[in-house]
Amino acid sequence: MKRTYQPKNMRRIKKLGFMARNKTVGGKRVLKRKRAKGKKELSVSEEYKLLRKKHKKNIR
Repeated sequence: MKRTYQPKNMRRIKKLGFMARNKTVGGKRVLKRKRAKGKKELSVSEEYKLLRKKHKKNIR
């Protein structure tokens, strides 16, 4: 039987990424709290950018 969570990176980014957070009032609060705490990465989309950079290095 299939499990409930079937991870997809694009769906994760669209739901939990920086742009998605910035669209709503609650999301803006989340970003504000993370900035106040001094977090380096505010959202999953920043994590995705790093993965893409690493991937491009491996291709060349």
